[in-house]
Amino acid sequence: MFDLEERRIGGLTITIDRMTCIGSRNCIKVAPEVFQLDADGIVTFTKDSPDIGRERLIESCLVCPVDALRYHE
Repeated sequence: MFDLEERRIGGLTITIDRMTCIGSRNCIKVAPEVFQLDADGIVTFTKDSPDIGRERLIESCLVCPVDALRYHE
């Protein structure tokens, strides 16, 4: 598994910094269709992350307590 994961969803590019993630699950609470924890308790994308809308994707990044999730156009 790579330290950074990136996926284009809902017109945004979402980046997960797996080295920073502490597994708080805040992003999963906001967007469980997009994020899940792996066997190590670190966030990763679900297999088929659906387009859930920009607002929820942005919120899922903003609720990360360690800024392990980022988004950009």
